[in-house]
Amino acid sequence: MAEFKLYNVEDAPHGSKTAIVGLRDAFGFVPNVAAVMAASPVLINCLAAIFGNVHSGSFSERQLQVLLLTNAVTNAADWAVAFHSFLASQQGISTSDVDAIREGRLPSSPADAALSNYARLLIGNRGKVRQEDVEAFMSAGFTTEQSLEVVAVVAASTITNYTVSITRPPVEAPFDVFVWSGNSMAAAEKAAAHAQPS
Repeated sequence: MAEFKLYNVEDAPHGSKTAIVGLRDAFGFVPNVAAVMAASPVLINCLAAIFGNVHSGSFSERQLQVLLLTNAVTNAADWAVAFHSFLASQQGISTSDVDAIREGRLPSSPADAALSNYARLLIGNRGKVRQEDVEAFMSAGFTTEQSLEVVAVVAASTITNYTVSITRPPVEAPFDVFVWSGNSMAAAEKAAAHAQPS
């Protein structure tokens, strides 16, 4: 079985140091997914660049966590589900809405539901959304620019979620309460299958 080292700021490969320092500064610690990514300077530098762009875009941090948690569930990325469940709670997303997303359902707010559903459609249909899906997203108060910005958020999730699938990083203690177990794949399949077309 392949084993992936958890790097830190001190021992990360030279080409990964700037990215890993930036991610540590953003979160206050080096998330384990970044710690394993550091083995590939190409990968971690891609994440750092897209992370900076996504978090300086038009979506609020709360909206980003709706998207990132949805993406993690749809991609069945256990570590990322725990991590973004924690961050979503920190952003004031209700426990019932966090649970809904984790279970492959939509959150209660119409805007959050539109965000979550649009992301699920993008991932579940490999980017082949219909014009009606884009229009439904925009009818919830979002713009054409944001319909494209979600693609960047999905790309950021793809980097982390696929890395999680390959490397299986341990879940850090603060996120233990949010460990996603049991029917993880079933929930992901439900999220993809039940993305609501307009």
